[in-house]
Amino acid sequence: MRLSGIEPALAGGTQLPSRPEPPSSPAPQRGSEYAQLSRQIKESGLLDRRSGYYFWKITATAALLIGGWVVFVLVGNSWWQLAVAAAQGVIFTQVGFLGHDAGHRQVFGTRRANYVLGILLGNLGIGLSYGWWVDKHNRHHAHPNTEGADPDIEIGALAFSQAQACTSGRMARQVFRYQAYLFFPLLLMEAFHLHVASFRALASRALRGRPVEAALFAVHVIGYLTIVLLVLPPVKAVVFVLVQQGLFGLYLGCSFAPNHKGMPILDAADQTDFLRRQVLTSRNVRGGWLTDFALGGLNYQIEHHLFPSMPRPNLRHSQALIEAFCRQHEVSYCQTSLVSSYAQALRHLNSVGRTASPAAAMAATAQR
Repeated sequence: MRLSGIEPALAGGTQLPSRPEPPSSPAPQRGSEYAQLSRQIKESGLLDRRSGYYFWKITATAALLIGGWVVFVLVGNSWWQLAVAAAQGVIFTQVGFLGHDAGHRQVFGTRRANYVLGILLGNLGIGLSYGWWVDKHNRHHAHPNTEGADPDIEIGALAFSQAQACTSGRMARQVFRYQAYLFFPLLLMEAFHLHVASFRALASRALRGRPVEAALFAVHVIGYLTIVLLVLPPVKAVVFVLVQQGLFGLYLGCSFAPNHKGMPILDAADQTDFLRRQVLTSRNVRGGWLTDFALGGLNYQIEHHLFPSMPRPNLRHSQALIEAFCRQHEVSYCQTSLVSSYAQALRHLNSVGRTASPAAAMAATAQR
């Protein structure tokens, strides 16, 4: 798939007649289109750190997380704990958004400071391996919506392209046919999947050199289960965990789903330049401050993918500049409402799912 007159200052005195100068043309731009855009962004100060914003954001979110557990203990053995579970699901996701910012080095100027913040938020705060997630997420940013390279479209439970749908086993193809209807229910399991994947990563050779990460992850898991089982009887404890983790996964998944699902899928051999690869595979979600808060700044997905280290509060301010640049260079800039983004994603999943029927699979096999 290919996406493809400064006038000289006059000195005093009499001037000799001269031939008129031809109209001057604009100075040629140096570097690629992305380099030109980068210079504009940097000169605008939009890559500068926002220490004040992150100070209050981290402080407030940490206070809410700790406060949620205090309320949990105070409420005690009651079905009102389901309200606490729902609130903690939202707070866990907000902590995850801050971990995402740290992973992109948006918060501090040094890698080490962002790493320390990331493992405190991720491993200790919500039980997700920061190191594993950063590695996975960096591969997504390098190859968004690219078959065989983007881990976010290689998740097994869903098919995002006809090739994925038709080359899977019979049981998987049966699931893919209904994947548009299963999408949101599957997100209820997303947090559990992330916890398991984090555990496996921390237990693997690749992450054995990160004992601090493993220790913080263990503290979270043990502490989480201990406090829940000490305060609630077994049945209520299980229900609390299911509700809290289910809503955490659903909220997290619903925040990431509008960004790329339903946008063009690139094949592994695609040679599209960096600017177009990032813009054409991403979708922005239109909205105001509430949307910015609810989606953790991920609603500015185009700006974020072009400049991952740009602090979250600067994304909104960069949008007009980047959209105008894309229009000037005839690069399609996709922006829609939140509801429309979900509708586009579900239509894409439904369209791909229909290709998983036996007849479609046989036809695709014959073509190959």
